[in-house]
Amino acid sequence: MTRTAPDARTTVVVITRNRHDELLRTLGLLRRLPERPRVIVTDNASTDGTAQAVARDFPEVTLLHPGRNLGAVGRNLAVRHVTTPYIAFCDDDSWWEPGSLRRASDLLDARPRLAGVTARIVVEPDGTEDPVVRELRESPLPGPDWLPGPALGSFLAAATVLRTEAFRSGGGFHAGLWLGGEEELLACDLLRQGWWLAYAEDLTIHHQASPLRDSTARRVLGIRNTLWFTWLRRPLLPALRRTGHLMRTVPRDAASARAFAHAAAGLPWVLRQRDPVPPDLERRLAALERARRDSTARRYVG
Repeated sequence: MTRTAPDARTTVVVITRNRHDELLRTLGLLRRLPERPRVIVTDNASTDGTAQAVARDFPEVTLLHPGRNLGAVGRNLAVRHVTTPYIAFCDDDSWWEPGSLRRASDLLDARPRLAGVTARIVVEPDGTEDPVVRELRESPLPGPDWLPGPALGSFLAAATVLRTEAFRSGGGFHAGLWLGGEEELLACDLLRQGWWLAYAEDLTIHHQASPLRDSTARRVLGIRNTLWFTWLRRPLLPALRRTGHLMRTVPRDAASARAFAHAAAGLPWVLRQRDPVPPDLERRLAALERARRDSTARRYVG
């Protein structure tokens, strides 16, 4: 197979809501990839003509209409239609570098216990590296020698190619979290099953943040979901410590107050589903938590 021939090992999955222009740009760039991947879009009840434009301009794309905003769970719906061994997640304001999907498939083909590989993220239009890349590159987690790069404790859905089998075995994205840091829980459950996640320096995805992004709303969801993940999977003392740290360090404003109120309101279902990880995995989660405390890429701002 030549490096410019189509590659049928990967399906690209995109979720979108009311980002007509960004999505059409992304689909145009995905259409031109040498791998020619199948693309599945879940339209989370857009009201700006997004679905109609996709059907008109990109008839080769599989377009799903759940009829309501499923958030990240829209990816679960798309994965039901995936028949390839790998899934490349992509946001409506991001796109994969030509050749990266083929390289990701090669890495996963060669490593049966590797659940996913996360790419280097380039911020457009400036072409600069996203600050989170340094954190991925300097991950403190130990891993086996066969990993293609540093072992990771989580992944970024907009920049990761996952093994379809692993995604399904982990149960996909949890409906209770909906959106915002939803990857952390799935990643934890994959690690618990014995899968590995890794950063791969030679994969690249481009991200041009949508001006329609509501950073305050995303911060509320991010804090809430961090708290819910903490109480779903961390043992009691680490959960108390992480909750206390968040209370001391998040901005003292109405958005943070809403996040903690929403988290408290969800405690009944969280505690019913609580299933703390074993000590060996908790040590890895604790190492990640310590490393992230000084990260400028994970500040709760906006």
